[in-house]
Amino acid sequence: MTLIDSHCHLNYPGLVEREDEVLDNARARGVAGFLNISTRQREWADVVAATERHPDVWASIGVHPHEADAHSDLGTSALIEAAAHPRVVAIGECGLDYFYDKSDRDSQKARFRAQIEAARQADLPLIIHTRDAEEDTAAILSEEAAKGGVRGVLHCFTGTQWLADRGLEIGFYVSLSGIVTFKNAKDLQDVAKSIPEDRLLVETDAPFLAPVPNRGKPCEPSFVADTAAFVAGLRGTSVEQLGDATTANFFRLFNKARPA
Repeated sequence: MTLIDSHCHLNYPGLVEREDEVLDNARARGVAGFLNISTRQREWADVVAATERHPDVWASIGVHPHEADAHSDLGTSALIEAAAHPRVVAIGECGLDYFYDKSDRDSQKARFRAQIEAARQADLPLIIHTRDAEEDTAAILSEEAAKGGVRGVLHCFTGTQWLADRGLEIGFYVSLSGIVTFKNAKDLQDVAKSIPEDRLLVETDAPFLAPVPNRGKPCEPSFVADTAAFVAGLRGTSVEQLGDATTANFFRLFNKARPA
């Protein structure tokens, strides 16, 4: 079985101190690649540095919606410059989060659009975070996608079937995290069954959201194997088939990445 953890934060406490061990644990369970995600500009150098230590790690460059107010002067040029690094394969995570409202909503939208434009100019996919902001997220993505040159993934998907369908309609992928294994995630499990096999990704969002049977533990990239096994069972397929499909999907979407 081969899997890719399409979204993890290797620079976060709990993982960064054990980087080699964490990655080796995951490799032993069939994880052949890791996308190391940034959430604020000051992380970019550290996130990219991990890719230079490990040939199976790639990076994203971006600003989380929680950080929008702190990056009010961030336009496209800094993103495009940073994304020129050969191991940077995506822009994000970016998007809208109205659940916590840690940044002004207009500021979130402005930073979101700046990152979409950077992704368009750099010819890179977007990694989208959205929470309690489905209508605005779908509207912005639909508007920008209509201009061309926009592709990406709705990461750590916890939204409605409506949002999944809107994302799929504009060509986006949908990524499932450990949340799909939770007992109270019945609606999400139904959505998980509906995603076309060629648009599905799996992730951990480590060190957060450890899947069953690891609830209560700091999440590690190795746990993507547990999420994949659960999703395969939901969809009535083998974990080997799901692993092969999601790995192929990863390299199709993140086409700047190459298997190690």
